[in-house]
Amino acid sequence: MNIHPSREAFRIHPLLHPLNATVRVPGSKSLTNRALLIASLANGTTHLTNALFSDDSRYFAKALQTLGFDVQLDEVNHSMTVTGRGGKIPAKKAELFIGNAGTAARFLSAFLTLGNGEYILDGESRMRERPIGDLVEALAQLGANIQTPVTGHWSLVTDYSSICPPVKINASGLKGGKTKIAGDISSQFLSALLMTAPYAQSPIEVELITDLNSKPYVDMTIAIMKDFGVEVEHQGYERFTIPLSTFHSPLTTYPIESDASAASYFFAAPAICGGMVRVENISRKSVQGDVAFVDILKQMGCTVEENGNSIIVHRPQGSSIVGIDVDMRDIPDTAQTLAVIAPFASSPTRIRGIASARVKETDRVHATCVELARLGVQVEEHEDGMTIYPCQTFKPANIQTYNDHRMAMAFSLIGLRFDGVTIENPSCVSKTFPNYFEVLKQLS
Repeated sequence: MNIHPSREAFRIHPLLHPLNATVRVPGSKSLTNRALLIASLANGTTHLTNALFSDDSRYFAKALQTLGFDVQLDEVNHSMTVTGRGGKIPAKKAELFIGNAGTAARFLSAFLTLGNGEYILDGESRMRERPIGDLVEALAQLGANIQTPVTGHWSLVTDYSSICPPVKINASGLKGGKTKIAGDISSQFLSALLMTAPYAQSPIEVELITDLNSKPYVDMTIAIMKDFGVEVEHQGYERFTIPLSTFHSPLTTYPIESDASAASYFFAAPAICGGMVRVENISRKSVQGDVAFVDILKQMGCTVEENGNSIIVHRPQGSSIVGIDVDMRDIPDTAQTLAVIAPFASSPTRIRGIASARVKETDRVHATCVELARLGVQVEEHEDGMTIYPCQTFKPANIQTYNDHRMAMAFSLIGLRFDGVTIENPSCVSKTFPNYFEVLKQLS
């Protein structure tokens, strides 16, 4: 594969042999962005190692710099150094542009309520379609003053159901108290509240009014908060209590694990091509929920083993994989990865529980179904997922990526087995995995 990401379409060339490769993927987006936020709130200086440098993390870091924080970026050594301000936001006024970085939008919306001033948060056109009303309503219950644009002027929110960026936060600290929030659109809403809560003016109690999607991401948030000295009390996933407290930077460095979502593409490759792939710097003990994707591969017929700080996935040549029926509400970012494996299985695959994926970088449920059909795969779209049938004969196709990094990375895997996959706008992978195609080349 001679692939260099650009905006021009390129064709993936199949591998002609079973896999036998070792790869390392970048640091976790989820861990990097949570650590950036908490380090900014903490007392002291935090050194993040193996940090992710991508569009999303750069937008987040730039926003913090615009707010007056000292954030030093060393891309060559994959490190970030953040000097926290003990819960204070230096800037009294700022306009922040966060592209299509959903994590930054949700986390900063809550974080900015701790300031003392006027802040505007905006993004690309797709970000202006991604709802944050549940979070805004929960923050309003805690005393936040957040406005949205109405016919040329800023107005207090009256209808939370349709709120998307841009928003204006008129901040004078967050009063705190009790609030209720839905958890079925994005777990990032709850994570944003949890990380901000220690610096409110009174303790915060959060009650979930729906089931919580993507629970492992909330577990991750709680784990990182504990690493920085703050413990969250919670009863299952229904009620969370956060005491007034202070984050403290670790005395040495804070290492970021390799990204489990990014690793899923390389875990998936043996299921499609046969052979073995080892992904380094990640283990089954990871705080990232997406590492559970390897359990799905085991159900399909692959073998999985852990060796030191790495995970190995293997499908012996001559063996086959089987379709499964699986609820992926806790790991929706890997649903597209499973979707591109499914056509190579010997029986249908049903993916459930991913309705929340419709409000990601694109409507991932619909987009995945459309592009599979473009390749000649029989697929049925459901409100919460899809059913994918085995495919013996693929059609050559230019895969539309909808400016969604996960569409580009997932569908490139089909091209490892079938000669005829061309990826449009491959540069969209820069959102979370800028050198994805270079790492993919290592499989050959």
